[in-house]
Amino acid sequence: MSWETSLVRIAEFEVEGLRKRLAAILERKALSEMKLAMLHAEAESENARSAEDAAAGWYRLGFLQGWRIRRDAALAEIAEAEAEEQGARDALTRAFEELKKYEQVAESSRMTLVRAAAHRERIAFDELGARRAAS
Repeated sequence: MSWETSLVRIAEFEVEGLRKRLAAILERKALSEMKLAMLHAEAESENARSAEDAAAGWYRLGFLQGWRIRRDAALAEIAEAEAEEQGARDALTRAFEELKKYEQVAESSRMTLVRAAAHRERIAFDELGARRAAS
C-alpha cells in the first residue's frame, strides 16, 4: 500500500467519524425539538383543564413557572445543538476538502506511474523495431 492510499484511507476514516458525529448532534437536536413541542402541548392541555375546573386554576401559576423553566432548558439544548451542528458541518467540510486533496495527489501519482510505464514500453518497442530493421 502506498503512502497516498494510506492518506486517502485516513481522510475517509475522519470524514466518516465526522458524519457520525453530525448525525448524533442532529438526533439530539430533534429530540430537544420534540421535547419542546411536547411541552407546548402539555401547556395547552393544562390551560384547557384549568379553564374547565376552577380548583385547577390554583395550581396553574406553579405549573406555568415550572413549564417556563423546562421550556428554557429545552430552548438552551436546541441552541447548543445548533451551535454544535454548525461546528460539525464546518469540520466535515474541511475534512472533505482534505480528502479531495489527498485523492488528487494519489491520482496524480498513479497517472505519473502509468505514463512512466507507457514511456518505458514505447522505448522497448522502439528498440525492438530498430533491431528488426537492422537485421
